[in-house]
Amino acid sequence: MSPSGWLNRLRSASRLEQLFLAGVLASLGAQWAAPGRLATALLQLAAFALGFLLAWRHGLRAVRRLIWRLRNRLIVAYVFIAAVPMLMLAVLTLAGAWVVSGQIAAYLLSVEMGRRVNSLEMTAQSLQRAAPQVRVEAVKRAGFFIRDRFPGAEILLKDEQGREVRYPEDARLPHPPEGHGNAAGLLIHGGRFYLWAHAGGAKSEVVIRVPVTQAFLQGLAPGLGVIQLTPFSIGPGGVRAMEVSLHPPLPEETPVAGVIPEPANLLDLPLKWGVSVPAAIWEEPGREATVFLGAATRISGPLRIMFSVDTSSSGPTMLVLFSTALIVFFIVEVSSIWIGVSLSRTITSAVNDLYEATVRIRGGDLSHRIQVTGNDQLAELGTSFNIMAGNLERLLQAEKERQRLQAELEIAREVQSQLLPKPITSFGSLQLACVCNAARMVSGDYFDYQPVSDGRLALALGDVAGKGISAALLMATLQSAMRSQLRQCVEAAEAAAAGQGAGYGPPAISTARLVSNLNQQIYASTAPEKYATFFFSVYDEGTSELVYTNAGHLPPLLVRDGRVERLDTNGMVVGCFAGAKYGESRIRLEPGDLLVCYTDGVTEPENAYGEMFGEARLCELLTEHAALDVEQLGALIAEEVARWTESSELQDDLTLLLVRKTG
Repeated sequence: MSPSGWLNRLRSASRLEQLFLAGVLASLGAQWAAPGRLATALLQLAAFALGFLLAWRHGLRAVRRLIWRLRNRLIVAYVFIAAVPMLMLAVLTLAGAWVVSGQIAAYLLSVEMGRRVNSLEMTAQSLQRAAPQVRVEAVKRAGFFIRDRFPGAEILLKDEQGREVRYPEDARLPHPPEGHGNAAGLLIHGGRFYLWAHAGGAKSEVVIRVPVTQAFLQGLAPGLGVIQLTPFSIGPGGVRAMEVSLHPPLPEETPVAGVIPEPANLLDLPLKWGVSVPAAIWEEPGREATVFLGAATRISGPLRIMFSVDTSSSGPTMLVLFSTALIVFFIVEVSSIWIGVSLSRTITSAVNDLYEATVRIRGGDLSHRIQVTGNDQLAELGTSFNIMAGNLERLLQAEKERQRLQAELEIAREVQSQLLPKPITSFGSLQLACVCNAARMVSGDYFDYQPVSDGRLALALGDVAGKGISAALLMATLQSAMRSQLRQCVEAAEAAAAGQGAGYGPPAISTARLVSNLNQQIYASTAPEKYATFFFSVYDEGTSELVYTNAGHLPPLLVRDGRVERLDTNGMVVGCFAGAKYGESRIRLEPGDLLVCYTDGVTEPENAYGEMFGEARLCELLTEHAALDVEQLGALIAEEVARWTESSELQDDLTLLLVRKTG
């Protein structure tokens, strides 16, 4: 290659390659000019680091080129599938055996210690309940029994007269300091470990103390290994060890030294495990130290005791079994690689067809289909892709239809909002506020207020069965029918008043008749399963009287002088039976009264535990915040219902109509 060619190649090299070449030349020059100097060593180290980075970069590029093809990528994947699981399985098996064996050791120690503690505790309680005339004999019998199981055990019984009974008679067991209640377990006394039980009451006090020796600990689980007690104290200064030791060997017991079992095989690893238990402190009643009861053993030790299996056989059984399993796994994995390589061609061809098909689909050609051959999973994949492409075509059409319906719902919501009455905040001495929150795009709840004449106001609230479009349509029908019936009732009342002549009061409107006519009209114009609850009332400003008919709706609440009263129910829901009869009730509103009409979207929403908000909670909220403005009170109730459900979506349409009498 000519010098110009070398120069062009050098210019086209990356920055890292240029730095590596410069470092190599500089280190060679330094080695020739000043060998053995520190600067020469630093230049050589820098050249080596640059060479390593360059090799790493080129290696990554080579790996990427190698596995770009799906076939090569599958081969590499099979290699990892063959090697890694075998190693992980061996490691996890050994780790699992180590953990399980440790847990078994801790279980054996804690259970055996608990059995001994329970034995002492039951004996102490039995002596504490013994009659005074048999206490001496009871102590001797209990002492004989305990000393047989617990060498060195001492018993002290003290009655209410201060008389003492000891076993053995020369026992030097002192009285425990005041503050120790009924207790049993480990005890630290005078720098030694003891097992004790204390039962104190009005009749007597019993103390049983057993010295804890190494032989005692080894007796908890013979053959397990070296069993130890390690005390430590946890306080503001952190964790610190305590100067406490086991009791020296007793004359009446045979000294036993713990020995770690011999390994059953190469995989029988050492194991140190245990459990923390509390220990009472004799000199400090109410304070406890933490004691670690553990054992130094091997994996086979706890298993031998737990399952009574001799894991330390003469032959290397576990090693042979593991080696055999390893060979079998290796053969299986090698076979898997061969099978995978042989199948890679069919896999890659199927994936290539899928890739080309996805490119066509991405370009908008939803009519493209894959040619399916064979009867295996790859063929099923091609068939599924063809089905998916067809579904995409249908989904696009469905999405267009959904968008059209969404636009129509928006129009329906706007139309429904126009059907609602125009907001008014007051009528004479009344303050009005309404809250209407739909669970869906449109609501099935209905509220209305219409001035009937000078000084009279009609109030209505309804709840149509169901939600959504069907409920909204019935709501519109209910509103139209109510206003039509109201207009007819007003005209009939005015005509009746005109016939009576001058001097008579304003025409009366029968709420019962209006609701009855409304029921017949709804029954005749809707399906049999459609119905609605309905509350209709007329307020007279001159007399402060509210005449109402409640057709199966939730009874409105009247808050007066800090009490909540429920209004009457005068009949069944409208729309079910044409011949339903309805009555009417009257109530005089006084200054300060608050009338709250609401739908079941206020009281029936449930929280995460299935508990409804409920009328009682609503009444409590009204009495607590009755002084608020009606608009603020309505917003507060809606906010509390949303907080109760802990959801941004309503479970049902929520509507409130609040009326306050001010003067």
